[in-house]
Amino acid sequence: MTKRFWNLFKVSPVVLAAAFFAANSALAAEVNETNVSQLSEAQDSNNIDQVTSVSQFSDVQPTDWAFQALQSLVERYGCIAGYPNSTYRGNRALTRYEFAAGLNACLDRVNELIATATADLVSKQDLATLQRLQEEYSAELATLRGRVDGLEARTSELEANQFSTTTKLVGEAIFDISQAFGDTRALPSGSVAPRSDLNSNTTFGDRVRLNLYSSFTGKDQLQIRLTAGNIISNAGAIGNAGVSGTGTNQTRLGYDVATADNSVSIDKINYAFNFSDAIRVKVDASGGELWENTYNFNPDFSSSGRGAISRYGRFSPIYRQGASGAGLTVSFNPNGPISLTGAYLAGNGLTSSAANPTDNNGLFDGDNTIFGQLSFKPSKAFNIGLSYARTYQTAPTAGGGLFKGTGSAFANNPFLGSRTESNNYGVELNFQPSSKLTIGGWAGYTVADALDGSGRDADIFYWAATLGIKDFGREGNLLGLIVGQPPKVTDGGGGVAKESGTTYHAEALYRFQVSDHIAVTPGLLVIFNPENNNANDTEYVGTLRTTFTF
Repeated sequence: MTKRFWNLFKVSPVVLAAAFFAANSALAAEVNETNVSQLSEAQDSNNIDQVTSVSQFSDVQPTDWAFQALQSLVERYGCIAGYPNSTYRGNRALTRYEFAAGLNACLDRVNELIATATADLVSKQDLATLQRLQEEYSAELATLRGRVDGLEARTSELEANQFSTTTKLVGEAIFDISQAFGDTRALPSGSVAPRSDLNSNTTFGDRVRLNLYSSFTGKDQLQIRLTAGNIISNAGAIGNAGVSGTGTNQTRLGYDVATADNSVSIDKINYAFNFSDAIRVKVDASGGELWENTYNFNPDFSSSGRGAISRYGRFSPIYRQGASGAGLTVSFNPNGPISLTGAYLAGNGLTSSAANPTDNNGLFDGDNTIFGQLSFKPSKAFNIGLSYARTYQTAPTAGGGLFKGTGSAFANNPFLGSRTESNNYGVELNFQPSSKLTIGGWAGYTVADALDGSGRDADIFYWAATLGIKDFGREGNLLGLIVGQPPKVTDGGGGVAKESGTTYHAEALYRFQVSDHIAVTPGLLVIFNPENNNANDTEYVGTLRTTFTF
């Protein structure tokens, strides 16, 4: 070999050592990870860029002890890289894997220079140093190559068998054992109907939801939800004697289903995207729900699968306005404690549909809700919200009226099916004095007017308080207590009488986290004076809910 060939690698061992401590540390730092998604995230956050001059590093000065070594590696050999923010981070700790990765990068560059014969001359001593270092770290280099080959194989397998490049599946399955019990069925306030025994059997039911979440830009989301279940409402027929059930929607569970035959249906389709850094837009084609489109201030109990066991205990009834409709929600979240949400939802999924072109349907002629909320979140420990909803309903019912079956039958349908317009006002609070303790609650006031020329009106009031203790007995567990008064007609005009009694809601639950994907929640619901009728006996609902998430 000619003297010119050997002199091609003229570089000092000090320079090479500096290269090994500097180059390509981001790749080796992630080599121990075997999860493909984690590897991808790490590469995104620690990506390194090639530089051509040492002056491109903002944190390297000519007075640094390794400045000349870095300058030689960058400008002479081109085998050193920096971070996207133009820093070198020379004082950062180095692992043996990172050293091996840096060594490998410089060896590849040297081999390239040998092949092209475009570098300055080096000595045999430099080549001997290179060979010694390569032999010393041969085990680490072999391990690095093996791990990278393994990751490439796993990545290829995942790409070949993945469901979709843009869609992920998130599922939830509920198994529920429950029974309602008490002496007699509830009758509406002022009813003179004969009373009958509360006949109810122990039931075992299920509800399954499969959510398909797709993203096309990384900041948007298309949701399609499939639902099936057979958990039947325990209310039975409202106001009738001689039939089974509790006689009141106030005993309903938070996860019963409308079509209880385990038939599969698509009950939710929506698409959300960022209009700007501060504005988020969500378009609901069907199944729109305000309690999901905006913050409901009850994070511990709002989930039907992992939160409260009752319908009323999940969140304020004001968020049930416009439920199952189609429309638009816009959230404005600037960098600060105040955020705003505005929404318009049309249809109710029962008697009125935004997709139906006939009378009393469509986007503007059928049921609709205009909603607004001001949220004040000065810290994670204290959140408060003010909410307003204007709702128009063409044909309210006891089970799907002003509050979608939450509260007494009369509060949901005070005008016996006449066209109704209501103005709903709410205040919500969430306070976390510690990471383990959450205190919350809400209060609401509704003014409803009949639009049939009769001059009838009704005032409705409700409130609740919640207490959540996280990690009670074990990490991930939750002990919850909920008390309150469901919606009640407190005053009326034009012949509408107020409800004579007051219902009180009391609920206790304990969610036991068996594993990351299984939770078991026993709970007890007690309804005093059901249907706002002090003559009614107290009713109870015991339940054992098991939730699987996947």
